[in-house]
Amino acid sequence: MRRNAPGVDSAEHAITGSGLHSDATERLDAVTLGQFLAALPRSLTVLHDAGNSGVPLRWVEPSELEDPTPYLLDGEFVLTAGLPFLDDGGKERAEAYVRRLVGAGVAALGFGLEPYFDAVPDHLLSACRTHQLTLVQIPGSVPFAAIGLEFSQLLESGNARVFRQLADTNRQLMRAVLSARPEHELLSALAQRVPVWAQLFGADGRVRARAAATGTGGTIPAAAVEPSALQPMLKRLLAGNGPRVETDSFPDNGSALVFGHPLRSTKDATLGALMLGTDKPLTPAQNSVVSSVVGLLELLVRQRTSGSLAPSQLATALLLHPETLTAGSTRQLNVLRDLLAQSVSGTRSGALRVVQGVRADASAPASADGPVRELLQWRRLFDTKMVELTDYGFAAVTRLKVDDALLREVEDLGWRLVVGDPTEMAGLPTAYQRAGALRSRVQASGESVRVDDVAWSVTGLLGRSAGTMLASRLLGPVLAQEPDRRGSLLRVLKSWLGENGNWDATAKVLGMHRNSVRRQVNALAELLDMDLGSAQVRAELWIALQYVDGAGDDVLQSPQDR
Repeated sequence: MRRNAPGVDSAEHAITGSGLHSDATERLDAVTLGQFLAALPRSLTVLHDAGNSGVPLRWVEPSELEDPTPYLLDGEFVLTAGLPFLDDGGKERAEAYVRRLVGAGVAALGFGLEPYFDAVPDHLLSACRTHQLTLVQIPGSVPFAAIGLEFSQLLESGNARVFRQLADTNRQLMRAVLSARPEHELLSALAQRVPVWAQLFGADGRVRARAAATGTGGTIPAAAVEPSALQPMLKRLLAGNGPRVETDSFPDNGSALVFGHPLRSTKDATLGALMLGTDKPLTPAQNSVVSSVVGLLELLVRQRTSGSLAPSQLATALLLHPETLTAGSTRQLNVLRDLLAQSVSGTRSGALRVVQGVRADASAPASADGPVRELLQWRRLFDTKMVELTDYGFAAVTRLKVDDALLREVEDLGWRLVVGDPTEMAGLPTAYQRAGALRSRVQASGESVRVDDVAWSVTGLLGRSAGTMLASRLLGPVLAQEPDRRGSLLRVLKSWLGENGNWDATAKVLGMHRNSVRRQVNALAELLDMDLGSAQVRAELWIALQYVDGAGDDVLQSPQDR
């Protein structure tokens, strides 16, 4: 049975989810035809060079069969003493023989001069030239066994060198994982060992770290391809499931081949992606390094979103020594900052945000997947381990700015958010309170809100939806009047409240007699059934009026008419 291996390009440079190709014939290191010929005795003569010196050799195979191809692998060096050419019909026989070898992917043919021939037959040399097969003349003083032994030794030494390099690389990767910035250090170590640029993306689609190789040809830019150009490829990675690799090509320097690996959780949720770019296909050994880096990055992101020692250490420190946060020494505060940075994915100095989530439909049942899966979902989306499930929904501490794309993703899940403003570690309790003050507004309006966008006044905090409800409730009897009377009463009430209940000042503003103002205000008190002498009542009415005044001080409309 023929056992031809995959072609050189697909086998030696395959990019798979696990790094190395699964075919058992692929090796970490490859001895090329040129390297092999250079290592052989000088008495061997290359009669025809087909220009394939860079092709990797798989094996050296002696054979005297007329058709050895069913027993060959692609890329073999076939040795023959010429037995297939002893019979008549030499030219046709040589043509057919060489054509079969070339079709089988043989890299070169070695012809031994003893015991059957004292020179390579002309018709065999002609056939090799016609079909572009490298032909090597082997003198009788060089046994075929010596040639096979030389290939084995070259292959063994090459693989030993590669294994030493991989061992050194693995040690460097382990040091990177244990560093203060493991993701950045891992990408830096990768770029030192593999000629690629690398960009690491989080589940939110933002670049978390980047690095690029420096070689004899100069430095490949770490952002050789702008993140925006990678978005279509990134979306495919983040939206898919299972082991996979996305590939593309860009005209930018170092980007003829761009491939991306998803970073997956144990539940096969995509937690991020690693994008790599290069101009040349990677060797199996280089793919092995990439595979190791992908695995380590997955471990890091899984720790960040599902498990780590940092949150428990932080919780223990704050439970036992709560005063540290406000009165701790610099060293103690730095320890807390480091633990927090490990828990929310980022640097010690990065800004923090408190995010509170409530269900858009308060009557909707809780997730059928249970609280653990829900907790892991928020950890993944907000790239943090600092998440709690609450009676109103959830609260999280994150480094993310929570852009519109992430906000839409959360809202599509049936949730609405209060996104806090940036703060430092000591400001988190206050930031939580500010976010909590807006939660009722989100629940009433069904719309997410950012603390940064809110005007910190009663009307700003109350929001349009709640304010309109307040106006309808407090001013209902007035708003139910005929348009002319409604407008007149609202103008009097707003002017009187605006002048702090001063009759003369109100009369001047309205151009009315003070007694007319008094009668109108008394009529309003009866209509609303309220004590307008109460400061609280006046304050509530003033706030309610802000939501029926849509066109200035002189035109007042009810919420139903707007």
